[in-house]
Amino acid sequence: MNPSRPRRLSATFVRTVTKPGRYGDGRGGHGLSLLVKPMTNGGVSRSWSQRLQVHGRPCNIGLGSFPLVTLAAAREQALDNARAVRGGADLVADRRRRSLVPTFQDAVDHVIALHAANWKEGTRTANIWRARLRDYVYPAIGQLPVDAVTSAQVLEVLKPLWATRRETARKVRQYIHATMTWAIAQGFRSDNPAGDPISAALPRRGARPAHQRAIPFAEVTGALARVRESDAYEITKLAIAFLTLTACRSGEVRGARWTEINHRMATWTIPGVRMKTGREHRVPLSTAALVVLDSARECADGSGLCFPSLTGRMLSDNTLSKLFRGLGIEGTPHGMRSSFRDWAAECSDAPREVAELALAHIEGSAVERAYRRTDLFERRRELMQQWAEHCVPSKVET
Repeated sequence: MNPSRPRRLSATFVRTVTKPGRYGDGRGGHGLSLLVKPMTNGGVSRSWSQRLQVHGRPCNIGLGSFPLVTLAAAREQALDNARAVRGGADLVADRRRRSLVPTFQDAVDHVIALHAANWKEGTRTANIWRARLRDYVYPAIGQLPVDAVTSAQVLEVLKPLWATRRETARKVRQYIHATMTWAIAQGFRSDNPAGDPISAALPRRGARPAHQRAIPFAEVTGALARVRESDAYEITKLAIAFLTLTACRSGEVRGARWTEINHRMATWTIPGVRMKTGREHRVPLSTAALVVLDSARECADGSGLCFPSLTGRMLSDNTLSKLFRGLGIEGTPHGMRSSFRDWAAECSDAPREVAELALAHIEGSAVERAYRRTDLFERRRELMQQWAEHCVPSKVET
């Protein structure tokens, strides 16, 4: 026996030993040993191993490397393993299974890949998922195996957001819930830590949801004039004008294709796959909206998009928002829908149902919708023409 080696390992010996070999922790060490190996740079590596009899078969289990795992930590883990084996656990099978269980972050990647094909073209859904989870979730549970995440940990992630950013907290919880539902389906766990108990644990009162900023409808004409007179990319200016005149969502406008436009019938038909509701939506085009399309057609690049970017791809949502910010317009492109809705309520005689259908909002119960087969298209055409005359006075060219 090497006289410099203690009967049981000591912290000093573990820290200073340089001679390659395996050094056991002696009696009472539960098979723990320190493995010292030479490295190509001339130094040595030190790692922990434990030899156990699992169901009558000898096996070696790695416990990590020194100094990340100290002698005290290695002894504690060795004792836990010895107790588990005595209780009938199969550590080898458990570790093999553990190696197959993805981390929460890896599971999110699987979920995004699974659903991305069904997300509407032009949306930033995948990027929004990743950004919110990166900022609020990954620091706490991103590297944990999905079967190790607890409801308590999910609650700790959500509590700070719930008090100040309620809607963001709801979305984050949805992302976690969807990821854990996938983990259940894959057999990695049997329960969802973002399920119903979380709702009961979170306070009922909290921050009010933040809505998209909208300018007063009286300021829309001036805002469009500032956009029109700016030196921005022509297609960007036209997209904002079209978005405002149709009261449609940014993604619907940015993804608009010439095949969806019936110029003779002054109608734009948006397929259900690009609508938030998943249902086809017919948009009556005002005279001003048709003028915008005529200008856009002069810039057509063969991509099929009505409002393509300089590279022939769909404009990004940030491109429209950035122009608003650059011009000092105190609102967002999406907020123009709210401006329209306020104008319709205060300055038109249109029934509420007509205004809501113009925004492609689903009104009434399922039974009511089943019996109501009309989309009040001609009523909406009249309303949108009045809105266009408010936004772009006839003496102003779009």
